[in-house]
Amino acid sequence: MQPEQSTLAETAAVWNLLRRVPDPEIPVLNVVEMGIVRSVEVKDNNVFVGITPTYSGCPAMDVIGDEIKRSLTQNGFDQVSVKYMLSPAWTTDWLTDEAREKLRQYGIAPPEHSTAEKAALHGAGKTVHCPRCKSAHTHMISNFGSTACKALWQCDDCKEPFDYFKCI
Repeated sequence: MQPEQSTLAETAAVWNLLRRVPDPEIPVLNVVEMGIVRSVEVKDNNVFVGITPTYSGCPAMDVIGDEIKRSLTQNGFDQVSVKYMLSPAWTTDWLTDEAREKLRQYGIAPPEHSTAEKAALHGAGKTVHCPRCKSAHTHMISNFGSTACKALWQCDDCKEPFDYFKCI
């Protein structure tokens, strides 16, 4: 019975350490809040972490894997393996509510709708709220922002440009 309790405590410790690993492209978010970490298993002080990229070509995944290994080995775990999981594909639905609020406070408009939202298929326009003044009077400048997962928008009221985290 004791080893199982130890494994549960170690698994909880790993999840807590992963909450300290920032997303390299959006440093106000950690990899758990992003929904990138899919699984954690601890066995005989060896850790297996499953992560899913936000998209299949995400250049940050190697950095994230290295940071996970560094963080866990510096905190006493002997062997750390990171497995990249492509299925199921990552979705913005996996962003936590806390992550969405942190994005807004950082000046990035979070995804406005669930991936199940299909209004665009019916010709309905997208409403994105400005992360600074919360105005709904905004328009898209470019479908490509500072990274592939963001688009560049501008607020018609406060005139500030901002990134919008695309709904994937």
